[in-house]
Amino acid sequence: MHILTSTKKSFSAKEIQRQLGHKRYAPIWHMVHKLRKIMGTRDEQYVLAGRIELDEGYFSTEIPADEKDKPLKRGSQKKSKVIVMAESEVVESPKPGKKPRRVGYLKMKVIDDLTKETINKCVKELASDATEVDTDDSTSYTEIKNYIPNHNSQVIPKDKVGEILPWVHIAISNANRQLLNTYHDIKPEYLQSYLDEFCYKFNRRYFGESLFNRLLFASVSYKNDFRYKYG
Repeated sequence: MHILTSTKKSFSAKEIQRQLGHKRYAPIWHMVHKLRKIMGTRDEQYVLAGRIELDEGYFSTEIPADEKDKPLKRGSQKKSKVIVMAESEVVESPKPGKKPRRVGYLKMKVIDDLTKETINKCVKELASDATEVDTDDSTSYTEIKNYIPNHNSQVIPKDKVGEILPWVHIAISNANRQLLNTYHDIKPEYLQSYLDEFCYKFNRRYFGESLFNRLLFASVSYKNDFRYKYG
C-alpha cells in the first residue's frame, strides 16, 4: 500500500517484487490487483455531478490469443474502448496560463462498444447527478439528453478539443502515457483495474501522505471480489 500510494504514477508488480525482495511474482501481482480493485470499489460510491465533459478514449491492450492470427483492422484489435467523464466547472475570468475549467472527479469505464445503449448505461451509472454535459456530435450521444437535462453537442475540430473538452483529454493522454511507460502488455480484461488506480489517485491528488491511510481504511471497509481470470 505504501509503495502504491507513494507517487502519483504507478509501479508494476515486477518493480514492487524487486523492492520487497520477494521471490515469487504471482502473489505480488495478485495483491496489487486486489488493491486496485478496492480503489475502484471505493470510487463507485461517488457519482459525477454538476457540469461534466464526456468522450471516449482508446487504450493499447494485448491482442487476445484467439485473434492473433486474424488480419488487423488498422489497429482495432490493439485498442480497448473507454468512456471517460470528468466534472468540469467553468472558471470565469481565469488567470493567465490557467485552464478555463476546474476539474473535479474523474471516471473511466472500459466498454465493449460505442452504441447508444452502452453510453446511456454508463451515464446513468456514473453521472446520475450531472445537470449539464459537453460532448462532440457523435451519434452515440444522441440520447444523453434523456438522462442529463442540458446536453451541449458540437462538431469539435482536432485543434479545439483541448479547449472544449480539456480535462477528459488530459486524463486520456496522461493515463495512456503512464500505462505505456510502466507496463509492457496489458490484457484487455485487466485494463479496468489499471484505470481504477489512475482515477483513484487523480480524484485524491491533493491528499498527499494521507492517501495511504485512505487506502488502508477502504481495504478493511469493502469486500474484495477480485478474481484471476484463468485462460
